[in-house]
Amino acid sequence: MTRYAIRRILGAIPVLWVIITITFFMMRVAPGGPFSRDRVIPEEVKAAIEARYHLNEPLINQYFRYMKDLARGDLGPSFKYKDRSVNEMIAAGLPTTIKLGAYALLFALIVGIPAGCIAALKQNSAADYAAMSVSMIGVSVPSFVVLTALIYFFSVKLKILPVSGWGMSWKQMVNPVVALGLMYSAYIARLSRAGMLEVIRQDYIRTARAKGLYEWLIITRHSLKAGLLPVISFLGPACAAILTGSLVIESISGIPGIGREFVQSALNRDYTMTMGTVILYSVFLIVFNLLVDILYAFLDPRITYD
Repeated sequence: MTRYAIRRILGAIPVLWVIITITFFMMRVAPGGPFSRDRVIPEEVKAAIEARYHLNEPLINQYFRYMKDLARGDLGPSFKYKDRSVNEMIAAGLPTTIKLGAYALLFALIVGIPAGCIAALKQNSAADYAAMSVSMIGVSVPSFVVLTALIYFFSVKLKILPVSGWGMSWKQMVNPVVALGLMYSAYIARLSRAGMLEVIRQDYIRTARAKGLYEWLIITRHSLKAGLLPVISFLGPACAAILTGSLVIESISGIPGIGREFVQSALNRDYTMTMGTVILYSVFLIVFNLLVDILYAFLDPRITYD
């Protein structure tokens, strides 16, 4: 297992390099620039600004300069926010985004796994149809619509939850966490149902029932681990996506995370901030997929990485 993990980490290095390289040149060759939307400024001032950020150098020189700084862990200065570095902006918003994402993921697991398991164990019953219908709605309805509905009912009408904000009270977390986690809980419910249906039809489950084992023991000890393998596969990219934040959720709820920066940096042509968020998302995706593969081996003894 250790050798497999080392091979995966070493293999991730060229993948990350390719992502960084493609993103760098796509950002630089696209029309416009970080200062093209500003008010008209004299050419000498524009030249001085470009010289400050080394934008007057050949593109290949800019690339090697960026890679050299990146090797030291320096993501560079923001082109749109004066006197602020990308490292500082990510460090300021990332803890909040991680907290929001972790709570949303926990909500998705707590709701999705039991719903999927109950639907599988009571296949073609009212409980099955209800769980899958609700999950279909959760998959189809955008998170910002869910958040707007939650704010309307619980904040405006019932006045039991605050409209926006973050960190002052646990009540501020309810609406954004539920809105962000609902879609993932719907996917998890459907995957849990599919996985459990496949497992409970296996011969070893029939044998366990024939031996007279309690149903809850069969489910928890024999069925659940194998039945959740599709959910584990889904959690790799899902964790990366949910932990890098949601632009709409953070914007509507006034959450100071990095979700807003991810899109705003692209709109503002803030090269370094865009690169920083892309690198962050890529690292999350690689790490979580590695953790998923390792967890697979613990859940399913048939899987080995020797």
